[in-house]
Amino acid sequence: MAAQRIVVTGATGNLGLAVLRQLGADPEVTQVLGIARRGTPLQLPKTEFAQADVTTGNLSTLFRDADVVVHLAWLFQPTRTPEITWQANVIGSIRVFEAAAQAGAKKIVYSSSIGAYSPAVDGRPVAENWPTHGWPGAAYTREKAYVERYLDGFELAHPEVQVIRIRPGFVFRRETASEQRRLFAGPFVPGSLIRLIPVLPDIPGLRMQVVHSDDVADAIRRCVTRPVSGAFNLATDPVVDTGVLGELLGARPVPVPAFLARQVVSAAWRLRLVPATPGLLDAVLHLPVMSTARAESELDWRPRYSAKETLEEFLTGLGEGAGGQTAPLAPDGSRAHEIRTGVGKHP
Repeated sequence: MAAQRIVVTGATGNLGLAVLRQLGADPEVTQVLGIARRGTPLQLPKTEFAQADVTTGNLSTLFRDADVVVHLAWLFQPTRTPEITWQANVIGSIRVFEAAAQAGAKKIVYSSSIGAYSPAVDGRPVAENWPTHGWPGAAYTREKAYVERYLDGFELAHPEVQVIRIRPGFVFRRETASEQRRLFAGPFVPGSLIRLIPVLPDIPGLRMQVVHSDDVADAIRRCVTRPVSGAFNLATDPVVDTGVLGELLGARPVPVPAFLARQVVSAAWRLRLVPATPGLLDAVLHLPVMSTARAESELDWRPRYSAKETLEEFLTGLGEGAGGQTAPLAPDGSRAHEIRTGVGKHP
């Protein structure tokens, strides 16, 4: 299909910028509107920006004449007040879907997550029909699962709208290093020390699938311009365990029981040393391994970056304190980061 006007929420974040670049380079796309909570000085091909919050903005007006709405906006913090993330992630997503239908959009592409999946029962890769009830002990996974349930009903109520759900693994690239360190490790874990870690905790069940932001953006572009619907798992090989990560960092894996790791994370959480909750660790330990066969066959999608290449790029960025030009991706100490967090002095 020729996709004329595309609207992208969460346009200045990790995935958002990668998607805008992909869409801007696609000859089937003529116009892109990027929506973000904060303004941006960026100028990209075929792209205009609008400042709006998905929880309060006049989305129907912004979505007018859109052929496709790509919904990427998501709030991970503050994890200590999950009612705030619920309002942004669940209520905001519902507002996006309903406004897209009201505006007459033909297709919605929603960025779900591997975190929406129900816990694994064995090591076999799961396809897109695996249950998506999430892990109940973490706000992130609960919210992703709830949005999936809402979309089930939305599809029945709006059969005229094609709904696509992408479910990527952990999404990395160099420019996200500072942002993701702030989100998961907090201010007391300097990224520059990452290569100096001598040992890594080898926790039973700890493994993850990763994928480069550009590869996810490529899959989203294909979803936008092709007559497809349904869900697509996105990840690259190999599955990352402590052995793979230890090889990249030059660190030695040391066995640590899961209950002990959780106690450490829980104590750090209670002391406000880290923003990641112990429930999030539980969720990661129960994630299934995803099969990407459907994306490969129906989207002709092949990731350019391996898991090792993706993580190597991210770890290099972490050591350098790398970031991007927008407020969400700003490196620590930059003016954009100070404005985003409200620190520093400004005229």
